[in-house]
Amino acid sequence: MAKRGGFPGGGMPGSMNNLMKQAQRMQRQMEEGQKELETKEFTAKAGGGAVEVTVTGKKEITKVKLTEEVVDPEDIEMLEDLIVAAANEALRQADEANAELMGKMTGGLGGGFPF
Repeated sequence: MAKRGGFPGGGMPGSMNNLMKQAQRMQRQMEEGQKELETKEFTAKAGGGAVEVTVTGKKEITKVKLTEEVVDPEDIEMLEDLIVAAANEALRQADEANAELMGKMTGGLGGGFPF
């Protein structure tokens, strides 16, 4: 009688079982890395250091620091632009760190599964 699909004995073959274990291990490592990243801070400056913004890996702004010279009541728009520039750069740094973490975690997959 011809064999139908499935695995003998009803279990997964060793290579599939190993793949599942590897995926679970990778998921734990990703979660740990993500938690670590969330606690890191990224700081960026604009206007030659007149404006400094700090964000967390969770992309939350935790600090904005301004020098007295940049606070000009006659030019609020420039100050707003500098804050936006510094915040965007700090967020870009956080994104870059996240992408680096993801690259380390998925680097062994070679862009896909071997089937």
